Amino acid sequence: MLRITDARTGEPTDATPARRGLTRVEAHVPRPDTTGLRVLLVADVLVRALEISGTPVWTVLTGTEGRAELRARATALGIRPFEDERDSGSGLGEAQVLRVCAPESGAADSAGVDDGAGRDETASGLRVEVAPADADSGVADDDERASALRLALLACPRREPLRLDEAALTDAEYTLRRWRGAVATWATRPSGPIPDPVRQQLRAAWEDDLDVPAVLAVLRKVETSGTVPDGARFETYAYADRLLGLELTRDIGRETLA
Repeated sequence: MLRITDARTGEPTDATPARRGLTRVEAHVPRPDTTGLRVLLVADVLVRALEISGTPVWTVLTGTEGRAELRARATALGIRPFEDERDSGSGLGEAQVLRVCAPESGAADSAGVDDGAGRDETASGLRVEVAPADADSGVADDDERASALRLALLACPRREPLRLDEAALTDAEYTLRRWRGAVATWATRPSGPIPDPVRQQLRAAWEDDLDVPAVLAVLRKVETSGTVPDGARFETYAYADRLLGLELTRDIGRETLA
């Protein structure tokens, strides 16, 4: 079961209640900057993790200036749409609320914050904190390199401040090209199931406070493993990509079609 460290208490807590029901994931993004994009990306991956476990999720975007700009950048990054808070209403009977936000966000105010719809944002639910992110000029603005930006943002633990430069983005591009090429090759080999230890390592990583860097570390080990057959490597990467959203299977069949 996915457990998240509640930033208000510092305690790991089940992301879904014992009574399985609708979970609302709120991304609190005051500005469409790199930090805001990182917050929304973490919320996107959190939603994916919940959906993999079979949890019904309602996604909401709150507190944003420059919403159109943020949505355009999020779409390029492969982040699925979040519903506008002002259009979402209330009273759907969610069993859990997860609020994803940066440390300076008003949602952290222990005294309580009105979210604009008459609800106290800190009255209930878990707070998922995402550290600030910054980027050198032009690094975060090139839609042609959006997948590499997604990987570069995911590669750093979400509670650690992040500064993206050209070297980090170039390294992420290289990794993506290598992995997509490998996945396309493995897809031509006889299929094989994901080894149970590998599946357990992946699930243990993302269910432990959404530790995406640990998920990436498992993929690196599988890539160079001398014991995992190619068909099983393919299934492993395709499975992990349900969480990562990096389009790792994108290049399958491209050389054949060419």
